[in-house]
Amino acid sequence: MKGLVIVMIVLAMVQIMAEPTRAITCGQVDACLVPCMSYLMAGGTPQPACCDGVKNLKGMASTTADKRAACTCVKAAANRYPNIKDDVAQALPSKCGVQMDIPVSKTTNCDAIN
Repeated sequence: MKGLVIVMIVLAMVQIMAEPTRAITCGQVDACLVPCMSYLMAGGTPQPACCDGVKNLKGMASTTADKRAACTCVKAAANRYPNIKDDVAQALPSKCGVQMDIPVSKTTNCDAIN
């Protein structure tokens, strides 16, 4: 698991450096949510680093296009990890005290986000 986290962070940093002018990327979204993996699989209380990532994600996704892109990335990531609990994922923003316009779910219709 630790190796997976390191690989995801490295890939996210490479992607961020390679495409600095594009809209929000899945690498950026993944980097924000990597600290949340243990919470997303087991529930409980998210770690401070996880909530910092959620806050950073909210700050990066300011336009409708960014929100839709972030939503698509979150949905793809959630579907890659079958152990993520959808109800726990949906509760993440409120557990971190963040009002999110990006639903954290495997089933969200990202095109409906404004």
